[in-house]
Amino acid sequence: MGVKIGVITISDRASKGIYEDKSGPAIKDWLKKTISSEYEIEYRIIEDGVESVSQSLIELCDKNGVDLILTTGGTGPSPRDLTPEAMAIVAQKELPGFGELMRQVSLLEVPTAILSRQSAYIRGKSLIINLPGKPASIGTCLNAVFPAVPFCLDLIEAGRIETHDEVLKSFRPKNK
Repeated sequence: MGVKIGVITISDRASKGIYEDKSGPAIKDWLKKTISSEYEIEYRIIEDGVESVSQSLIELCDKNGVDLILTTGGTGPSPRDLTPEAMAIVAQKELPGFGELMRQVSLLEVPTAILSRQSAYIRGKSLIINLPGKPASIGTCLNAVFPAVPFCLDLIEAGRIETHDEVLKSFRPKNK
């Protein structure tokens, strides 16, 4: 079967069909061109909010056994952007280096990247990475952090991911 990957778009408007979700499909397209090993995707569009996000993450991690979850949206400063608050409820560990690097590379493109509150978290054997909601920023952020993702999944005893080296070379220490 392969690795299970959750893709969650967090948006009030997209969840109500007011506009088409472009961020979730951008993540799926990036994964398709980058990952060489078998994987399956569980894709959801949910509304903003602590309860909706935390419930969805708990279900994907604890009930569905998803190895990697990539969220998009809800990381800005507006009142309904509550993804980091939901993460604080469900996470067992935070990996702040992911957010630091994503903001660093995003700042090379737009000065408003400083407003983003992305990070990464571990719950059980699941790695959760919060990505920005802007489709154009998704590739920038994934290209920066994904080289560390396969080894992180190894360390937390999640599924194994391999990448197409010509697209993105992942890093694993030689002695592991």
